[in-house]
Amino acid sequence: MKLIDGKAISAQIKDEVKETIARDGIKAALAVILVGSDPASGVYVNNKKKACEYCGIESLSYELPENTSESELLELIDKLNRDDRVDGILCQLPLPAHIDEEKVIEAISPDKDVDGFSRASVGALSIGADGFVSCTPAGIIELIKRSGIEIAGKNCVVMGRSNIVGKPMAMLLLRENGTVTVTHSKTKDIKKITSNADILVVAIGKPEMVTADYVREGAVVIDVGIHRLDPETNGGRKLCGDVNFDDVAPHTSYITPVPGGVGPMTIAMLMANTLQAAQKHKKDYKG
Repeated sequence: MKLIDGKAISAQIKDEVKETIARDGIKAALAVILVGSDPASGVYVNNKKKACEYCGIESLSYELPENTSESELLELIDKLNRDDRVDGILCQLPLPAHIDEEKVIEAISPDKDVDGFSRASVGALSIGADGFVSCTPAGIIELIKRSGIEIAGKNCVVMGRSNIVGKPMAMLLLRENGTVTVTHSKTKDIKKITSNADILVVAIGKPEMVTADYVREGAVVIDVGIHRLDPETNGGRKLCGDVNFDDVAPHTSYITPVPGGVGPMTIAMLMANTLQAAQKHKKDYKG
């Protein structure tokens, strides 16, 4: 069993982005919008700012009060869409209940949708056209490929069918010539399906649900879940995934830990998407 080190691979990608920006003299800018004061969202936004600073991407921060109206938020997005200095726009989710998330996602110009959440981005992925790919699934593909794992011809099973992870993950594995099955809450004989997987991607949102009897001997297991635990009742552990790591790991060829697996990749791929946006905009090249 080998651990797939998401911290190391995400650092490689950020270094590559940093080197490209420095070498080509690219001026890239990412606008990050945060509405309200959700603590977890605040942490994510701060980590994105740090990553931008490291890579040489200008970070434009818009921290708006909880009572910001939907029309005010849409007005800001429209302004950023029309601002040639801005390459990528990210609106941190979740938004307050009075704001329609789908309307906000669709308001972001497709050529600045570095989160890859819009219908245009997802549609482009589904037909194999150019576009931004949702950062977490894109990061998982990088984890697999940079670990030297072949996807082509393999039985790939995705547990979960969310718009943000499950569905784009299945399409990306198909793009890499995997043979893909998607399982979900209505799937019958789910263990029979998952235990035939060469590559199993788990994104179901249930703490430590996947145990050894879900997994084929020697499979690659990617755990997308992240759940906060009470350290007092969990032997000092603060986080866990959707996979029961101690039970499953001995039966795998490769597995991602939680934390330190998929998590760091999301921000690394956001940096890569922002660079891609800047390159497409052909902005301010030197020489």
